[in-house]
Amino acid sequence: MKRLDRPLQQALGVASAAVLFLMMLTTAVDVAGRYLFNKPLAGGFELTEIMLAALIYCGLPLVSARRAHIVIDTFDGFFSRRVKRGLDMAAEVICAAALAGVGFLIFRRAIRVAEYGDTTSVLKLPLAPVAYLMATMIVIAAVIHLLLILVPHQDNDGKTII
Repeated sequence: MKRLDRPLQQALGVASAAVLFLMMLTTAVDVAGRYLFNKPLAGGFELTEIMLAALIYCGLPLVSARRAHIVIDTFDGFFSRRVKRGLDMAAEVICAAALAGVGFLIFRRAIRVAEYGDTTSVLKLPLAPVAYLMATMIVIAAVIHLLLILVPHQDNDGKTII
């Protein structure tokens, strides 16, 4: 698992950083153009929207792989390590199923968007690639959750949960 997830995390990390940098650059050019030259960047809002979607969905598998989702562990102190491991495994299965279901629905939507040829309003950029990217990243996150069932988790004290 370590051999597979390292390149994926690096690729998604670089992609996310690049998208974030481009968002920053787009916003800077838009604001500078708006206030210095009274001419905003044409389609700047659309570009920012697309890049924000890419950033969020490319980050989802990273958050999943690092087990960095929000967790409420109020009752963890009352359970044995074995019960905690079982609950972690159940949570991974539920997350994987939910993400797979959402990914399936977004793939169906992406197919419709591609068939209709939907584009953005100003720049006429096709929306299908964005929808396919979103669906793909959600499915990757679902697969990661399934793989995490095989990887022991550490509790708050740094002890490995069996």
